[in-house]
Amino acid sequence: MGEEKAMTQMLKECSLSDKLCILWHQQYEIIIIPAFLVGATLIILGVILWLFIREKRAQQQSPGLQGIAPEPPFRGQNGEAGGHEGSVFVPLKETSVESLLQTSTHALAKLQIPREQLSEVLEWIYNGSCGAIYRTKMHPGDPAKSKDIVLKVLKEPARLHEIQDFLGRIQFYQYLGKHQNLVQLEGCCTEREPLYMVLEDVAQGDLLSFLWTCRRDVMTMDGLLYDLTEKQVYHIGKQVLLALEFLQDKHLFHGDVAARNILIQCDLTAKLCGLGLAYEVHTQGAITSTRTVPLKWLAPERLLLRPAGIRGDIWSFGILLYEMVTLGAPPYPEVPPISILQHLQRGKIMKRPSSCTQTMYSLMKSCWRWKEDRRPSVRELCSRLETASRTADDKAVLQVPELVVPELYAAVAGIGVKSLSYSYSVL
Repeated sequence: MGEEKAMTQMLKECSLSDKLCILWHQQYEIIIIPAFLVGATLIILGVILWLFIREKRAQQQSPGLQGIAPEPPFRGQNGEAGGHEGSVFVPLKETSVESLLQTSTHALAKLQIPREQLSEVLEWIYNGSCGAIYRTKMHPGDPAKSKDIVLKVLKEPARLHEIQDFLGRIQFYQYLGKHQNLVQLEGCCTEREPLYMVLEDVAQGDLLSFLWTCRRDVMTMDGLLYDLTEKQVYHIGKQVLLALEFLQDKHLFHGDVAARNILIQCDLTAKLCGLGLAYEVHTQGAITSTRTVPLKWLAPERLLLRPAGIRGDIWSFGILLYEMVTLGAPPYPEVPPISILQHLQRGKIMKRPSSCTQTMYSLMKSCWRWKEDRRPSVRELCSRLETASRTADDKAVLQVPELVVPELYAAVAGIGVKSLSYSYSVL
């Protein structure tokens, strides 16, 4: 009642032409509410601008390449990000190369190989990420025990962090231990520069080159039979799965399963190589943005830059089956590498090759399910391959009449020609 009387008195004192006087009691609503709305709008615009700037900076730091994607963090089996708790690689704190080598040589004492046991005759293979890779011989005290080896040589001059990384890769092989379907570490020379990593030699080379040679009208070459059957495809595939299962048991994944990263022996023993991504996950808990993988082998979640995991290897394994049954054809030949994500988002997968049975194609399709949890596990897929192998054709030889032009293959597959470790003389 008091407020109404006061308002009545105020209105009596106002002249009829003084409209502001009538509205005076509402000044708080008129001033405060618009001010609040303006302030909230400015805050929202500021947040949007900050998010936009952060996204632009992220894109500038990891621009990516055509046909090749920067890698996301690693997601373990239970969805956690990060590497393995028992990481062998502990960053060494020495500030000089001399003290770093002295410390590492002591830590790797059991792996040291006298340099005089390594032949000075080197056959260059190709240049890797750390330096040149050669094929040579190792001569222990007994001449009968001489063996072919692959020598990874750290490029010179090497900076402190490059030496540390190279030593870490040696320690990683030591941590993994031996498996019949992984390339084995023979030893190292790290007491002084140049630093050497000594690996077993699989002289027949990579599976991709083997598949390409199978297209030629040859039966045998260098003791290796260049005829591949459906049953043998399952045989090679199962060995790759055993290597993946071994990595999975150590809370790792490969990240780049492809024919180019598998070495083959005369008896068709397959050995998975190219463990750079597994090393980075193990030591850093994530894959660095500088590490790149060709797009056409990547699972959708990795194309979308989501955390990587073992189920992404299953997707890539389906691509590997396609590579083998087509004797080394590039996946999605009609799709440009940069458009592969949109192609998959439309629900499209590769059609069944003419040389592929319905059983094998069903295995491929199970690997290419969009949702990760709907793809088979490594163990389940291995069991399915065993079952399919029992009834697979072991007589009919896979045949593809067209020979491969490496430059054309690289363009269609979205791979750098220099990354293909083949020999022109073989092709």
